[in-house]
Amino acid sequence: MQYYHGGTYDVIVAGAGHAGCEAALACARMGRKTLLMTLNLDGIALMACNPAIGGTAKGHLVREVDALGGQMGRTIDDTFIQIKMLNTGKGPAVHSLRAQADKKAYQAHMKWTLENTENLLVRQGEITAVLTEQGRVCGVRTACGAELSCRALVLATGVYLKSRVIIGEFFQESGPSGLQGANSLSPMLRDELGLTLQRFKTGTPARVDRRSIDFSKMTPQYGDPEIIPFSFLSGKIEREQVPCYLTYTNEKTHAIIRENLHRSPLFSGQIQGTGPRYCPSIEDKVVKFPDKERHQLFLEPEGLNTNEMYVQGMSSSLPEEVQIALYRTIPGLEHVEFTRTAYAIEYDCIDPTQLKLNLELKSIPGLFCAGQINGSSGYEEAAAQGILAGINAVQYLREEEPLVLGRDQAYAGVLVDDLVTKGTREPYRMMTSRAEYRLLLRQDNADARLTGIGRRLGLVSDERYDRYMFKKEAVEREIARLNSTSVSPEAVRPLFLEKGEPAIGGPARLADLLKRPAIRYDDLAAVTELPDLDDDIRRRIETDVKYAGYIEKQERQVEHFRSLENKKLPADLDYSQISGIRLEARAKLNERKPENIGQAARISGVSPSDISVLLVYFEKEKRHG
Repeated sequence: MQYYHGGTYDVIVAGAGHAGCEAALACARMGRKTLLMTLNLDGIALMACNPAIGGTAKGHLVREVDALGGQMGRTIDDTFIQIKMLNTGKGPAVHSLRAQADKKAYQAHMKWTLENTENLLVRQGEITAVLTEQGRVCGVRTACGAELSCRALVLATGVYLKSRVIIGEFFQESGPSGLQGANSLSPMLRDELGLTLQRFKTGTPARVDRRSIDFSKMTPQYGDPEIIPFSFLSGKIEREQVPCYLTYTNEKTHAIIRENLHRSPLFSGQIQGTGPRYCPSIEDKVVKFPDKERHQLFLEPEGLNTNEMYVQGMSSSLPEEVQIALYRTIPGLEHVEFTRTAYAIEYDCIDPTQLKLNLELKSIPGLFCAGQINGSSGYEEAAAQGILAGINAVQYLREEEPLVLGRDQAYAGVLVDDLVTKGTREPYRMMTSRAEYRLLLRQDNADARLTGIGRRLGLVSDERYDRYMFKKEAVEREIARLNSTSVSPEAVRPLFLEKGEPAIGGPARLADLLKRPAIRYDDLAAVTELPDLDDDIRRRIETDVKYAGYIEKQERQVEHFRSLENKKLPADLDYSQISGIRLEARAKLNERKPENIGQAARISGVSPSDISVLLVYFEKEKRHG
C-alpha cells in the first residue's frame, strides 16, 4: 500500500472507549494537540455491557477521575436515570455510588464534549501499526494508508484486538455490539514490538423487550430520594428516576443449563480466553454453586427512549435457542422476547507487567497503554487508567516527572500498582478489599486527595478549584470549632436520653459527642448552633470526626509504607549479583525491574527476607558510595 502523511500531533489516542475518552481529554486540556482515533464514531463511550456507571469500589474510581479533572462523573450526572448509594449499612470506607445510565444519552454527551474540546480532533479509522524511530514512538499507520506523526501514543483498544464473538456454535470475528474489531494491530504488537499478549474473555447478557415482561412478578428497585452526584462540580440535582426490577433464576433454569453444558463453548473448550472471576456467566454460577437454589437478576432499562432492558446476572455464551428457553423459566420473563442475544467475546490484551507505573511500556518510550488492553475490566477501571495515561503522555512530552499515584493516595493508584506489579491472569476488577488504606481513600474525600494534583497539572479549572477550597476551608473550620467547643452534661442530657446514649459526668467537646455511635452531625443542633453548610460538607465533617482515631492509625501505617516507596531502585540493577536473595526472587526482580522497594515487596515470589537483604545491600552501598 502507498502511504501518505496524514498529519502531525503531539499525542494520538487509539480507541474512544472510556479509557480513550479520558486520555484524549486530559491531553487536550493540558494544552497538547491531540488526535483521538476510533474504529467507529458511533461507538464512542459505548457501554457494551451493563448500562451503569459506578458500583462498589468503582464509584470511588469515578470520583477520583472527577477530582483530577476528568469527564466521566460529569457525564453520568447529566445522563443518569437512577442513582443510589450502595453499602450504606456498612462503614463510610465502602460507600459507593452507582447510577443507571441512559446509555445513548451518555454516549451523545461524551461525543459532544470530545468534539467541542480545544486541541482535540476525533477521527474514525483503524490504526494498524505503531511507528518507532530509534526505539521511541513516532507515529501510527492506518488501514486507509495514512501515516500520522506523534511523539506520544496511548493505546486504549478495549476488547477490540482480534475480538471474536461466541454464541454457542456460532463464532464471528467482531467487536462488541456488532461493531468492527481490530485484527491488524495485535500481531504487529507481538511480532514487531515484541510485546507479550494474553487472551481474555468477557461476556454480556441478552437485552429483552420491555413490552414482553410481566413486572408484577418482580420486585421494584428504586433510586435514592436524595440524589448525591458523582461530580464535585455538580450542584443539587432533582430528577425523576426510573425503577429497576429484581427477579431470580430457579431449578428449572438451572436444569436447562446443566442439560446443555455440552453446547456451551465455555465448557467445551471452544473459548480459549480467561474470563472474569467476579462477573461469571450464568453457566459458571450454576456449575460452581450447585447447591444454590437461585441467583438474583436485575432488569435494568437501557435508556428513556428505548424498550430494551438489560438482564444483569445472565451473561451467557449458550446457543440462542437455549438462552431463550432458560430466560423463559424466570418469573416475569415467561413470554420474553429478545432484542439482542447474550454472547461471550474473546480479545487480546498485553501482560501489564511490561508497563512502568506511569503506564508507559518499559521497552518503548512514548507508548502508553490504558484500559482493557492492560487486562482490566470495567468502564471505571478504564477511565481511571485513561486519565493517568493521558496525563503521563503529556508529562513525557514536557520532560517532567510522571504522575504515579500511591496506594495510599487513590484507588486508581492501587489499580495501576496491582496490574503493573503483580500482573493479572484474568480480567482485573477493582474491589474495596484490594485497598489496604481504604478508610483514607473514601469516595467523599477524593477531591481532598486529588484536586490539588489536578490543579498543578493544569486539568482543574478555576471554578472547580474555588469550590474545592471553599469546601476544604469549611470542613477545617467546623472541625476546629467542634474540637474547641465544650457543652455541659445538663445541656446534652435530653439529646443523650433521646438517642439512648449513656450520660456524661462533666463538660464534653462537641467532637467527642459526635463520636458517640448514635449521634449524627445534625443532632448537634440540639446543643449548639450549626453553620449553614451543604450536605456533602456536613457528611464529610461527620465522617472525619467519627473516624478520627482510625484515620490517624492508618496515616501512621502510611508513613512506614512511604518510607519503602521512597527508596528508589536503579532500572539497570542486576539482582542476580546480590547474594542472599533467593533464586526465584532474583528472577522475578530481574524480570519486573521494580521502581522502588515497596513495589518490589509486592511482587509475587519476593519474600520479606528478600526485601531485608535488599535494604541491607543499599545501606552498604550508601556507606561505601
